[in-house]
Amino acid sequence: MTTSFTIGQPPIPIRVRRNARARRLTLRLSAATGEAVLTMPSRASATAARDFAMRQEGWLRRQLADQPMQVPVLPGAVLPVAGQPCRIVSGTGRRIVHDAEAGTLAVPGPDHLVPSKVKGWLKAQARTALDEASQTYAARIARSYTRLTLRDPVSRWGSCTSDGGLMYSWRLMLAPDHVLDYVAAHEVAHLVHMNHAPAFWDLVGKLRPDYAGSRDWLRTNGRALHRYRFTADDVV
Repeated sequence: MTTSFTIGQPPIPIRVRRNARARRLTLRLSAATGEAVLTMPSRASATAARDFAMRQEGWLRRQLADQPMQVPVLPGAVLPVAGQPCRIVSGTGRRIVHDAEAGTLAVPGPDHLVPSKVKGWLKAQARTALDEASQTYAARIARSYTRLTLRDPVSRWGSCTSDGGLMYSWRLMLAPDHVLDYVAAHEVAHLVHMNHAPAFWDLVGKLRPDYAGSRDWLRTNGRALHRYRFTADDVV
């Protein structure tokens, strides 16, 4: 079948992907590209996929209207680093230089490499900050984690597996420090409570008494952190 089609007027492009593990048709917007992506089981027909998308047209148009404007990460663009706006400028040498006081991020090399370089730098910064915060909170509850991985999920900022593995979104490096710190405390608390029962939130409150403000910040502003486009495959 075709890998894309359009619906409605003005037309909305729909990208289609088959997934052998999918049990039903689903439609979502890619946080990285803003495009509509329809996922379908292997046995579903092209007609069923198109009919499903057409039934969702009203919802899809409302979602597209609410989408934050996409920001390609290129020289001249402004993106937040630890919650503070930084303008990307041309740099010299071999390393990215972050000047928080001047509000700049100097990136050396040709413009077409800027997105991947900034993404790599942000991931490195996020790993350092999240590992430090996670170790601090884990020590306070006398627990340890088995590994720390970084990904770019759309619907969550972190997770904890039953064997003690922590996963975080590297885009937390775009958020204010207190938000990144809260997510670390949240996931470390799951090393004790693998649920969101009252006992879990009591533990989060002991680790971060002021966590409510950080949680509210994510609920209000988290979606906008996905509008910064580094590569075409930011969504994992």
